[in-house]
Amino acid sequence: MLSNKKGKLLLLPGLIIVLLFLIGPLLLILGPTLSGENTNNSYWGLISNYSNLKIIGRTFFIAIITTFVTLILGFTVAFWINNKAQKKKRFWTILILFPILTNAIVRNFTWIIILGKNGILNNILIKSHLIVTPLPLLYTSFSIVIGSVYLFLPIMITTLLSSLEELDPNLEAAASICGAKPAVILRKIILPQLRVGILTGLTLVFAGAMTAYTTPQILGGNRSLVLSTLIYQQAMTLGDWTQASRIALILIVITLCWTGGMHYLMRRRKGLKHV
Repeated sequence: MLSNKKGKLLLLPGLIIVLLFLIGPLLLILGPTLSGENTNNSYWGLISNYSNLKIIGRTFFIAIITTFVTLILGFTVAFWINNKAQKKKRFWTILILFPILTNAIVRNFTWIIILGKNGILNNILIKSHLIVTPLPLLYTSFSIVIGSVYLFLPIMITTLLSSLEELDPNLEAAASICGAKPAVILRKIILPQLRVGILTGLTLVFAGAMTAYTTPQILGGNRSLVLSTLIYQQAMTLGDWTQASRIALILIVITLCWTGGMHYLMRRRKGLKHV
């Protein structure tokens, strides 16, 4: 067994790589963002601007809605798959993972065909006489949420499936014998055992939805800017790399706060198990 000192030495190369290629670039972009000549060119000027606050709020709202819609759909599908026979379970798992093999741009353009003004969904609604004029579904927060849910749903399902496979079926059987209703079994037995898996899924999906660029750019456009598309606009269109760096750091801080909160809840759960 390796001594504690040798174990720390083995971590040194990885630590150096993280410092050089992760922490280093962040410190390099942090410096110029703190040297604004006036209030407008500062973090306060950025977050006190109503348009920027609206974009921050929209980004957070889309990420939250995407995360919890994905959780509800992912849990339902994962629970259904987990109750299948082993061969069928393997088949459905492969089928769910298949969209990940497709390029994200191709998948998002598919949603343009579906949600567009003359798209499949509007044509169905018009022919069904449910609407008279096409609904403005595309280039909205709604279309970004739809695309994001479709993008991150396989991640949530696979995360929950791995946790569901570790469930103790004897606990469910014992609760049923004792007369517990399905809703009580779900709330008191199944969900507590899935807590770490759920929190992991919430972390992965929120971080992905919060920082996604391709889906908001294609399905949201300039009408529904989010932080990632705003960064691109500031850097590539306006050439203001310092402002783009400020927005990027704000995005990183929000994502890290969420991740830290989920990590705290995971540690709390693990701590309760040992009480």
